[in-house]
Amino acid sequence: MMLIPADVLRPRRPDEHFAPEAAAAREAGWTVALVDHDGLAAGAADAAVARVPAGDGAVYRGWMLGADRYAAMADALAGRGVTLRTDPEQYRRAHELPGWAGQLAGFTPDTTWTTGADRAAFDVARAGLGAGPAVLRDWTKSMKHYWDEAVYVPELADAAAAWRVASRLRELRGDEFTGGFVLRRFEEFTGAEVRTWWVRGECRLVSAHPDSPDELPPDGLDLAAVTPVVAGLGLPFVTVDLALRADGVWRVIEVGDGQVSDRPVSTTADAFVAAVGS
Repeated sequence: MMLIPADVLRPRRPDEHFAPEAAAAREAGWTVALVDHDGLAAGAADAAVARVPAGDGAVYRGWMLGADRYAAMADALAGRGVTLRTDPEQYRRAHELPGWAGQLAGFTPDTTWTTGADRAAFDVARAGLGAGPAVLRDWTKSMKHYWDEAVYVPELADAAAAWRVASRLRELRGDEFTGGFVLRRFEEFTGAEVRTWWVRGECRLVSAHPDSPDELPPDGLDLAAVTPVVAGLGLPFVTVDLALRADGVWRVIEVGDGQVSDRPVSTTADAFVAAVGS
């Protein structure tokens, strides 16, 4: 079964953004059920899944949920006899950077993080990364459209300047600030990111990144080195975003839960469902 957010104004129809995937899933023989995303986000999980029929396995394809809200959805679905392919603990590990960054050391920029937004903890994480430039985010998201004021740290050794960037990130994220600060060593990349889609440790699809859908990935992308590392995460459905570093080495930029990772418009819904559905 595929679970899709309902349209806010027309709740018997799928959200327009996910309607092509809903149609492709039905064509492929899936049962498609609608959930109320706003209800899930507000903590009303039982009501939000009230229209989901009883069944066995399900995959959610929808807007991002915090890990606690996802867990509440999983519990509400379990009460209806529905088991999500990705359990709450697996979702948290894919969705929040501390769940995967350590295991991908060597394949992703050097990374430190805090729990909470405390200045002292931030300074410890900053010192742990050493001197030089870095980029900043929280456990789930950056503010990339505010690069100069809330993402890029030109010099980690400048404690006051680094904290100004962190404070601005915290301000912009507001109530959505998740977990703590994440500092990542700045690396120079060339070209657009590539999004890879993995089911049970196997890469099923290589696509453009949703931010650059017309910049298609290169043919024959070599994933041999990263495959055992991604498989070792033991996660049932994830995306792994990669970028080509200036020295010609592909690097992991992000891991995400595949259920809430956006599909680029250059990849058809039919191709997507066929690749990641089973």
